[in-house]
Amino acid sequence: MERLARVRFLIVPRLLAAAAIALAAAALDAKVFLTKEEALKLAFPGATIEHRIAYLTPAQQKEAQRLSGDVELPGAIVSYYVGTRDSRPVGTAYFDTHVVRTMPETIMVEVDPSGSVARIEVLSFSEPEEYLPRAHWYEQFQGKPLDDELSLKRAIRPVTGATLTAHATTDAARRVLALDRVLRQGQGPSK
Repeated sequence: MERLARVRFLIVPRLLAAAAIALAAAALDAKVFLTKEEALKLAFPGATIEHRIAYLTPAQQKEAQRLSGDVELPGAIVSYYVGTRDSRPVGTAYFDTHVVRTMPETIMVEVDPSGSVARIEVLSFSEPEEYLPRAHWYEQFQGKPLDDELSLKRAIRPVTGATLTAHATTDAARRVLALDRVLRQGQGPSK
């Protein structure tokens, strides 16, 4: 019995360390397509970009959850970027990091002044690249408002071989549009 405890004492920490190293190595294998700064320049060329943080009230969190169609929200703190040109807002950008299958993806969702998706850019993708839809798939989100049509098999076409990525991206778009709407109704993204 004592020998078994000693073996566990020696092996378990080594197995945990090996698992931690494997997870860290997988995260290092993430394909980075754009930095945050590069994505913001694509979203707001020639504009002044201001970073803002909003602290949602419990009522705002509940409303955003409802508007999104019960897509999981990241929490009460929302970080976003407002682009302005000639003192007028040209859009708001949100960075959304979520798990696709077992690994993270980070996308930027740009929202136009009317509250619709202006663009989606993939910044990093840690899953195997065969699970990443082609660039033109993301273009179908352009101009889409937050409504029942913003879902797979409605206004958004599914992707064979990238179903989980398609779900995660659609959920992220719904989450961002819901947060943006709540912020516009409350403090407003351009405050």
